[in-house]
Amino acid sequence: MGVQGLTTYVEGNKYFFQDVKFRDSRLVIDGCSLYYRLYFNSGLEQQHGGDYSEFACLLTQFFSALATCNIQPYVVLDGGIDPSDKKFSTLRQRLQSKIKEAGNLSHGRNGSVLPILTRNVFIQVLLEQGVPLAQCSAEADWEIACLAHQWNCPVLTNDSDFYIFDLPGGYLPLRFFHWTNLNGKASHRYISARCYTTNSLCRLFGGMNHELLPLCAVLTGNDYGVPKEAETLLALVDFSAVGGGGGRRKGGAPMSRVEGILLWLSTFSSVAMALDEVSKLMGEDSGRGKRGQKGGLSSQLWAGMQEYHIKGRSSLARWFSGVKAVPGGQTSRLAQLPECLSLAAMQGLLHPSVVDAFVMQRVLLSPQVENSKLASSHCSSRAIRQALYGILLQRPQDNITQGRGGGAQVVKGLQDEVQTQGMRVQENKIQIEAHPPRNHLHLDGLGQAPVAVRLNVLFEVLGVKDSALAPVPLHLQLAVAVTGFWLREAVPTPSQLQLQALVLSMVYGELFLKHQSGRKVLEGLNRQRVRPGERQGVNLGAAHSFSQWQACLWSALCLNQLLLLPLPEPNLSWLFSGTLVHGLVRSLKGGRAAESLLSGGSFAVQLYSSLLDAVRKCSTKANPSSAASGRKRGRVEGKIKKRMVENIKKVSERATVTETQKVSMLGSARILRKVLSI
Repeated sequence: MGVQGLTTYVEGNKYFFQDVKFRDSRLVIDGCSLYYRLYFNSGLEQQHGGDYSEFACLLTQFFSALATCNIQPYVVLDGGIDPSDKKFSTLRQRLQSKIKEAGNLSHGRNGSVLPILTRNVFIQVLLEQGVPLAQCSAEADWEIACLAHQWNCPVLTNDSDFYIFDLPGGYLPLRFFHWTNLNGKASHRYISARCYTTNSLCRLFGGMNHELLPLCAVLTGNDYGVPKEAETLLALVDFSAVGGGGGRRKGGAPMSRVEGILLWLSTFSSVAMALDEVSKLMGEDSGRGKRGQKGGLSSQLWAGMQEYHIKGRSSLARWFSGVKAVPGGQTSRLAQLPECLSLAAMQGLLHPSVVDAFVMQRVLLSPQVENSKLASSHCSSRAIRQALYGILLQRPQDNITQGRGGGAQVVKGLQDEVQTQGMRVQENKIQIEAHPPRNHLHLDGLGQAPVAVRLNVLFEVLGVKDSALAPVPLHLQLAVAVTGFWLREAVPTPSQLQLQALVLSMVYGELFLKHQSGRKVLEGLNRQRVRPGERQGVNLGAAHSFSQWQACLWSALCLNQLLLLPLPEPNLSWLFSGTLVHGLVRSLKGGRAAESLLSGGSFAVQLYSSLLDAVRKCSTKANPSSAASGRKRGRVEGKIKKRMVENIKKVSERATVTETQKVSMLGSARILRKVLSI
């Protein structure tokens, strides 16, 4: 969440903060705020699809700094869409803004777009480092605040809502958390930071009751919007009486909206008195046992304030103590899933979009840097998501029809995919046919299904045979299978140079991770990278193609997680590098042979050849019922042709030459000639 204008106001006043030497403490971290802040504020690559290895190294350094200062982190991540859907308009606005930013980057202008696999990389690094992690079912703010309140420790985030939560351990804004510059003696290292508490804010407003701060947040406006009548109320408030000078500070400086509301609220000793005044100004009924008449503004404000009310013990405290069961406070969404999936979601091993697809039947697809004149890069991976939706939506009791000859089963469900279309948000509430795989696998039986069965489902969806992947290292099999799928499904068809660049990037990662004697090869590949500040601009064709590949990999990762990881996930930090693949395409286009870039490394050449061969085999779709599908397709085409011939004969009897020419101008002449020749 976030309160409009509050960060600017609070961080502009040093008296609201206390300088601290932070060490020897627990620290509850807002995971989403952390990875956004680290990626965007460290100058990491965005224009070419991201450099995940640099991000992973930065994360490792961050958690190493915490360990040096004896700080124990507990990371809490946001889940999916709020089940109340009251935040959806805000999410849609943000998506539109991201689309604009992506468009700016694609044309060489300034913009900020988080590469699509950043969250996945973040979670992988946390698991590798052994950092305690919990993924909430929806918005994490309240859970974070509740946990920090119980543990009496601070919260590290960038979210202005934490200027409202009453936390005894305080709030450490990421902006003032100087983790890159440790201080103190070797055994007593600390991080210089600034700590905020609500007491410091309320003190400046004459000892204002801190329980009034949530009312300030709701009136000012947060991610859930502002009640419609709030503006009417604020127009009725005489701010000159509370602030003096007609809405101006002493000295004539204009008063901000946030400051004006705080000054007005500071005149009330309790929330009840403030809401009574709201009811009075708005002419609501005076019988206010429940904060004014039902549906009135005071009632709406009271309801909005509950988002900031910390009550009871944290449901995450038991999770972090080692009790691996879905906390009671998280059951609103996750309890609807089988236990094996709800636990995976809590561990960060099931992407929130999968839960959104199941619970909300709506998925927001992240924009990438791509060619906005073409279809969204996510279109290339739609078949993977359709299979995922089929598994999620199908129930054992569903009546599913099957076409003659063993055609694909179809489960119809309302699945809203919100994605990029050109430079705008495309929100289609359409009936998507979700195709469950032919290998019958119901959601309720996932936990009991053998690995071989789940693996077969994954291979079927990706259209590959296990024999094609046999020579490939196990941890790279998913990436190779996805690359074969991408070659088949991407439009326009990826070029040979783009394929070679991707495989070379995989080889680069393997060389780095395995510490093979290939330093010379690594250095040679590094020299091919696109460097910051180069004036050549983005190769939009390559950018779109690689964005399609990342979209395919992202969807396949979601499906693999839904199937409880029948294949291990590849190390995403070292699988793909945007600056490397774009630079390699440029070098290959300039005449360099792919093998020449690996000269001096026999292992690298062998791995490259093996991976490339496997990808090509995977690009030929393995379809167990191709004959049946062909018969079905033949029957359909026969009916279409017969109908077209009948219609054309009717038209030709009446059509003039001019009318026939008009049909040709519409681009139908070739089809007409082909059909009439039958």
